[in-house]
Amino acid sequence: MVPLHRPFLLGTVLILAACAPALPRVGGSALTPSTRWTPPAAERPTTSGAQSSAAELPTELQVPGALLTPEQLVALALERSPETRTTWANARSAAASLGSARSDYFPDLTGNFNGNRLKTSATGGRVAVDQKTYGPSLSFSWLLFDFGGRSGTIAAARDALLVADWSHNAKLADVVRRTAQGYYAYVGARGLLEAQRLTLRQAEANLAAAEDRRRVGVATISDVLQARTAVGQARLAEQDAEGAEASTHGSLATLIGLTPTAQFTVDTTAASAPIGDVADAVDSLIARALVERPDLAAARSQFDARRDQARAVRSAMRPALNATGSGSRTYVSGSTGGRDSYNIGVGLSVPIFNGFAWQYAAEAANMLADAEAARVRSLEQQVSLQVFLTYQQLRTARQRVATSDDLFASASEAADASRARYREGVGSLLELLNAEQALGSARAQRVQARVEWHTSLVQLAHDAGLLEPNGGTRLQVTPARTPVPGSNR
Repeated sequence: MVPLHRPFLLGTVLILAACAPALPRVGGSALTPSTRWTPPAAERPTTSGAQSSAAELPTELQVPGALLTPEQLVALALERSPETRTTWANARSAAASLGSARSDYFPDLTGNFNGNRLKTSATGGRVAVDQKTYGPSLSFSWLLFDFGGRSGTIAAARDALLVADWSHNAKLADVVRRTAQGYYAYVGARGLLEAQRLTLRQAEANLAAAEDRRRVGVATISDVLQARTAVGQARLAEQDAEGAEASTHGSLATLIGLTPTAQFTVDTTAASAPIGDVADAVDSLIARALVERPDLAAARSQFDARRDQARAVRSAMRPALNATGSGSRTYVSGSTGGRDSYNIGVGLSVPIFNGFAWQYAAEAANMLADAEAARVRSLEQQVSLQVFLTYQQLRTARQRVATSDDLFASASEAADASRARYREGVGSLLELLNAEQALGSARAQRVQARVEWHTSLVQLAHDAGLLEPNGGTRLQVTPARTPVPGSNR
């Protein structure tokens, strides 16, 4: 015969299993393996106010016809960059952590107020008691000495603050570099668009000339078709340049905290600065980079933090001197006045053995410090190589500017000569179209060479730690003969 309690227990388990709750949901459609979850209306993402306000320029810059200078573009980028706000918040947090670590130099005080009621019954010949006690109390604990643990922790927190501050400076430099290079990229795209439009106008003029010559019987339909092909190719190049100009404008808008569709006009006169050679030697620039680069300084501070943390970990194997104490005043119902009590003590704790955990922890901290030192050395090598490569890139860009100037001059003369020969009837249209194509290519290469020089100069200043917060550089540049960017024949 089955005991009654077993069916009862089985029935209880089945009831509880049947009442098991379903998985929780936050609303919306049910989720299945083959369908997408649809969120409820309240959970749908919306555009934040910060994103909405980013679509507009500051009021003082919304003057009709206002031109944004590179300095204003950099200032907007620094003001609105979420990256710099993140590093700033991290630096503030690190400063608060340092303040928290320094609190270890002070005692920990704890205040309490306690109230108790005691009531007993009269049993076994004892008198019944009904008593209330209450009163404040104060206790403290104070680390007096610990052989470097406390000072190591505070030093590591200070180093962490330096890391955060240097990292903020490094992010500022990155934002300035990207904005300045974005400015020159847009100016270059705009100059290239103007160059392609000039090439298109010349191709259209050649087509008109070929049609006129065909009407008077001195040119064939083949000449007209070749001229039309040149116009089509020039128009395609112009359309590509328009797309590149719009893309770089949208990228620059994003860099300064606006939406890509924001409308603003850029002052391009800064791109007319003289182009020349950097007077600084590459060795001196490498030496300055090893001192000025904020990311390298952050890595060195991180090494210091690891070293101080290792010192704090090693202190766990050493004695620590502590002071403790407490004091209180107790009031008893039915009695007048309070009763004071206190205790103060000093204790010395001596670590003896914990399974070698202290030794392993100290070894791990030392190895982390050694790894950080190796990372600093690796970063120093990277910085030196970056400066060297960018220096060579700038020198190449300077040579390309000179070569593109010579190429443009010779291509212009060749195109002028071909036009004259074609007008006089002694030159062919194919010769003229080839000369015009070479001129258009030289015109575009001249614009691109200048963009490469300006962007390389900004990159070198960044890599050497000599990029100013307004986008300028502290590099010594010897000016050379340079036509104004964007001026095209």
